[in-house]
Amino acid sequence: MEEKTLKNLKVAIVAEELTQLGGAERVLDAIMEIFPKSPIYTLVWDKEKTQHVYDKFDVRTSFIQKMPFGIKKYKWYLPFFPKAIEAFDFSEFDLIISSSSALIKGIKTEKRQTHICYCHTPTRYLWSDVKDYLKTAPIPAIVRPIMPLVVKALRKWDLVASRRPDFYIANSHNIQNKIKKYYGRESIVIYPPVETDKFKIATELGDYYLITGRVEPYKKVDLVVEAFNRSGRKLKVIGSGTRKEELARTAKPNVEFMGRVSDEELSAAYSKCLAFIFPPEEDFGIVPVEAMAAGRPVVAFKKGGALETVVAGVTGEFFFPQTPLALNQTLKKFKPKKYDSQKIREHAKKFDKEVFKTQLIEYIESKLK
Repeated sequence: MEEKTLKNLKVAIVAEELTQLGGAERVLDAIMEIFPKSPIYTLVWDKEKTQHVYDKFDVRTSFIQKMPFGIKKYKWYLPFFPKAIEAFDFSEFDLIISSSSALIKGIKTEKRQTHICYCHTPTRYLWSDVKDYLKTAPIPAIVRPIMPLVVKALRKWDLVASRRPDFYIANSHNIQNKIKKYYGRESIVIYPPVETDKFKIATELGDYYLITGRVEPYKKVDLVVEAFNRSGRKLKVIGSGTRKEELARTAKPNVEFMGRVSDEELSAAYSKCLAFIFPPEEDFGIVPVEAMAAGRPVVAFKKGGALETVVAGVTGEFFFPQTPLALNQTLKKFKPKKYDSQKIREHAKKFDKEVFKTQLIEYIESKLK
């Protein structure tokens, strides 16, 4: 019998949905560098919002894609997601790798196949964030009254689905604990990939602090803007989102909203900032590592994935609780010149994309049936 190796296996990659370019997509991109000829299965694919990055791949979508407004309003079809996920046919493959932040881990495979799930988080809106989801979910008002029943049914399905992967990889120890708590499954940790070579240490610093990312409620940009409105310190905000215009109107002159910028401008902004501010509780959090790859310290909320990437006193500092006052109290004591940029960058290299790829390949090869 021929020994199973990555070179002679037929491999399928499964992604939750391709509707933005965020942390999960960076993981997918690194996986596709390993398996460039493998098809990508996904619930829906928005070519415009993913900037045609995936046009070169064989992307296979579910029936949700063809539903009325299925691409732009796919979340309307949440009750149909399990059926769509279970309808995928993987019979031609030996190895299936799913990148799951919600339900996609529930694909059905055969005993002869190996299914490895890279888990970004157990389904937040079914477990850890149920109350917030029911309040803020982007669903039609007519459907909202029955959402508690939908969530209850999905929770039951999600527990069944959680048993389907043969193996779990968690994106952090934070998520490893949640996989154990909610699903009762063991996992190993492989941190998400960061392209550290894109960032360099600057020869001189600017006079500003920096925050980047989507300007959405859960990113807590409002907390940072309020803190800097109070303190008068200079802040640059890079990124766009549903809260950008509103927050820009309330910001004082010391707070600058830059919107979207080029990769070169982002790299320069990272390298010259006094510190990068990271206020949300994230499963892992790639952007703080990018800032550290540019040699800059991070001031982060003391919870979630930041606890695994920021080393207090060496690569940054923490603030707690998650309030403007607590952030300002930390910044009042913060001394930018105290930190060694080279040491910070060396720490960031532990999370480099090549490290991710090497660890993933080694793990997959150890689990082939």
